[in-house]
Amino acid sequence: MDKERPVASRTVWHYDGEKLQARNDRIASEKPFTLELDGEEFATIVCTPTDLEDLTFGFLASEGVIRTADEVIGHVVDPDRGLAQVRLLHPERGRSPDHSKRFIGSCCGKGRQFYFRSDVRTAKTILSRRTITPAQCIGLIRQLQDGSDLFRETGGVHNAALCSPDRLLVCRTDIGRHNALDKVFGHCLRERLSMKDKVVAFSGRVSSEVLLKTSKMGVGTLLSKSAPTDLALELADELGITVIGFIRGSSFNVYSHPERITESSGG
Repeated sequence: MDKERPVASRTVWHYDGEKLQARNDRIASEKPFTLELDGEEFATIVCTPTDLEDLTFGFLASEGVIRTADEVIGHVVDPDRGLAQVRLLHPERGRSPDHSKRFIGSCCGKGRQFYFRSDVRTAKTILSRRTITPAQCIGLIRQLQDGSDLFRETGGVHNAALCSPDRLLVCRTDIGRHNALDKVFGHCLRERLSMKDKVVAFSGRVSSEVLLKTSKMGVGTLLSKSAPTDLALELADELGITVIGFIRGSSFNVYSHPERITESSGG
């Protein structure tokens, strides 16, 4: 793997419609990353090995272990060992029956525990009146796609961003769509950035877990170039989140709470 880029080089055999030819290709890197809470293993996440402090904070917040960055009273992240050692202000939360030590896959949900009791406790109903125009929705997804050098280089990662209606504010990349969103969440917690009245732009499928993470961030509008699931939309209806999917070219679908889509920008 390149020291400064989360990619590896590999010889592949490319078929161009007529023949196979060897060429050098760039491959997205995938590494295990283990979180230890007060000396006990909590989870191992398969991820892109970048922005690991952000991932640590965002994952713990998504899991309901912390609510603010101040609840982490000490942490050491060792990228070479793939290890984060964390000390908590409330260590009992990491040992709660809501959680169990588990392996968490990078995508598609089969390795994820589904709908923890902690989700019920930490998911927020969103009351934001922030509106967004169709042109702004399309523009944010275009910015998300255009700004990802790693995706253009490898084709093997997802992107997530916290946005104002006009521009990307924080953007993170990972092989796992959940991880990309956790990295954004963690950065905002660590830097004390307000997520109120913001928008999430996302490259992947809108699953129930992605919807819940958006709710825990306190964000009322979720944009994606892909599709939602039915459970995600049931949760969006309940939690007051506007889900806009299949943003491609100049068209999209609004799946829930369309009142936030207006022809003129406003707060």
